[in-house]
Amino acid sequence: MFNSLSDRLTETFKNLRGKGRLSEADIDGTVREIRRALLDADVAVPVVRGFVAQVKERALGAEVSESLNPGQQVVKIVNEELVGILGGETRRLNLAKNPPTVIMLAGLQGAGKTTLAGKLAKHLKAEGHTPMLVACDLQRPNAVKQLQINGERAGVPVYAPHPGVSSEFDTPTGDPVAVARDGVAEAKAKLHDIVIVDTAGRLGVDTEMMAQAANIRAAINPDEVLFVIDAMIGQDAVNTAQAFHEGVDFTGVVLSKLDGDARGGAALSVASVTGKPVMFASTGENLDDFEIFHPDRMASRILDMGDVLTLIEQAEKNWDKGEAERMAKKFADQEDFTLDDFLAQMAQIKKMGSMKKLLGMMPGAQISRQQLEQFDERQIDRVEAIVRSMTPHERVAPKIINGSRRARIAKGSGVSVSEVNQMLERFGEAQKMMKKMAAGGGIPGMPGAGKGAARKAKAKGKGKKQKYGNPAKAAQAELEAKNKKAAAPNGAAFGAGANQDFDPSSLNLPSGFEKYLGKK
Repeated sequence: MFNSLSDRLTETFKNLRGKGRLSEADIDGTVREIRRALLDADVAVPVVRGFVAQVKERALGAEVSESLNPGQQVVKIVNEELVGILGGETRRLNLAKNPPTVIMLAGLQGAGKTTLAGKLAKHLKAEGHTPMLVACDLQRPNAVKQLQINGERAGVPVYAPHPGVSSEFDTPTGDPVAVARDGVAEAKAKLHDIVIVDTAGRLGVDTEMMAQAANIRAAINPDEVLFVIDAMIGQDAVNTAQAFHEGVDFTGVVLSKLDGDARGGAALSVASVTGKPVMFASTGENLDDFEIFHPDRMASRILDMGDVLTLIEQAEKNWDKGEAERMAKKFADQEDFTLDDFLAQMAQIKKMGSMKKLLGMMPGAQISRQQLEQFDERQIDRVEAIVRSMTPHERVAPKIINGSRRARIAKGSGVSVSEVNQMLERFGEAQKMMKKMAAGGGIPGMPGAGKGAARKAKAKGKGKKQKYGNPAKAAQAELEAKNKKAAAPNGAAFGAGANQDFDPSSLNLPSGFEKYLGKK
């Protein structure tokens, strides 16, 4: 979403690196480039003006001129201001004191409300809630059916007493206000603690739609009204958001289609213009492609600083703890890393979602953007097919895979023999690296590699008697060492002898000082 903006800002900050002092001309040039980058990203003009003015004011102030690294200080200022226009702090749902918590979704047709309803329900269910969906979109063809399918996939019940319309030529007959009111009553009766009400949208902002949304809001008195906006609509996002804010008075924003290739101006404009926080982001087609919106992490992604915290959260949520413990034990016991282990690790990574998305969260991902874009997600499936075409014995002992076996594996997995060769070669390198790391030698080729193994070997040999050398000389050396020790002064600090009755507590010294007085 923010690729173009991120590239522009990253390129702009390159000119500031290494400068011991920034002149006013340097700051003006940087601010000018930031302004252009934001406008090109479809950020609303009023938002750009306020953002640029604030950055320039702070950049010309003492916090930059007195900084040891002014270039990094400017980047820090831009990061903080980005966090500000994205909403400042992460905003969570306000849950009702007396369940159920009622959440109403509003937005234009095509913004992704119905899909988002399923995603939000699955997210809340994973957090231990018992949500229920209510189908109030009775005007869009098959909207009720779509919500029922999403509810089934999320494992959440759907209240849908009216089927809605099945084609654009049908005339809507149901009352969405009554369905919403009855849905909340049904949730109370069946002890659901959260109700998500999916409402109808239109192709444009019109009076009829706003009146219906306002009537639903008045009927159910929701705890949260979430405005779902397509992150790809550009400058029009501001006008749409303001119209919904005046008509429905929403409490939070959800950005849908954040995985698209648009320039992302909506995300940077809506929170600043409406004063309402962005709370969630929809990042794909699957129900799991949904995340809490963190302004600070999004700002870090835009400035190519990565989003390691979200990456860690994804791993903790999807990683099998039992498998992780098994691999950790295997690593500690220095057992061979087999192709079965490799297959298990790939399965764990696939659970976390798209590899492109995961790699994009790493700091400095923009540097390898071209390689990242060229990455083929299907390559993982091809590697998995190759491994699954091997016999159990071949997976444990890949060295036995000769030419005829490679031809059989290639045929079974639908790839060429050269692809099998490349996979086995890469696995061999990974296996060597794992062995090296398990032995305490670090990653091969990195500074300090081998030191751990050397220390281990030294510790292993320590205390063992030498099996070579002149025994007479060894005995003489041992006798001299004993005599030297006997001749050493037998006493402790402050002139107190080792055999004297001396109480260190009489000196009123700090606790633990006894070791310096010859007492243990």
